[in-house]
Amino acid sequence: MITLNKLIDYGADVKNGLMRCMNKEDFYLKLVNKSLDDNRLTDLEQQIRIKDYYSAFETAHTLKGMYSSLSLTPLTVPISKMAELLRNETDTDYTALLEEAKTQFQKLCNL
Repeated sequence: MITLNKLIDYGADVKNGLMRCMNKEDFYLKLVNKSLDDNRLTDLEQQIRIKDYYSAFETAHTLKGMYSSLSLTPLTVPISKMAELLRNETDTDYTALLEEAKTQFQKLCNL
């Protein structure tokens, strides 16, 4: 079960995330838990693999917004870097950023 303390240990900016959720702890935790059901990270990986950079940018931008709004910093950082590269349809190796995002997502799921 995800708690505020576990999120703090994970590296989330819980104070900021709570503020965005009107300081309602139950609402914030509900949204964080709901983000665990989102499968767009898998979609992003597939879009990058087939070099559909336009779709990948759209997906990365959406994920960046979700993770940023929840102040899930460990996930926001690699997704933000990918979104900026994908904005310009940069053909580069995204492996390290994808692996970091997947690792951080798994850590979040394991809280």
